[in-house]
Amino acid sequence: QVQLVESGGGLVQAGGSRRLSCAASGRTFSSYALGWFRQAPGKEREFVASISRSGGSTNYADSVKGRFTISRDNAKNTVYLQMNSLKPEDTAVYYCARNPRPGAYDSWGQGTQVTVSS
Repeated sequence: QVQLVESGGGLVQAGGSRRLSCAASGRTFSSYALGWFRQAPGKEREFVASISRSGGSTNYADSVKGRFTISRDNAKNTVYLQMNSLKPEDTAVYYCARNPRPGAYDSWGQGTQVTVSS
């Protein structure tokens, strides 16, 4: 069973940057794609970005395209989300999840809070 643990959240000023990490347990990390999601207070969880097993293919929500970058290090069993030019509307709890097949996500982490102050 895969366990995912997010870290790197915190308080950042608008225009600033933050890098989130998501560490996975197990020895099959390179066999599955991964995604980042976020949930703001009072809103539904939304897709942020995804990355393929090798890291060669990525997808982004329009709201973060050009500002966020997803990457992974299969040797470290870790996926990252580099967030630049942060806006107050990026404030949310950020989650990573395993993407074992198209459209399916499981093994959700506990989330890490990112707060962007104006």
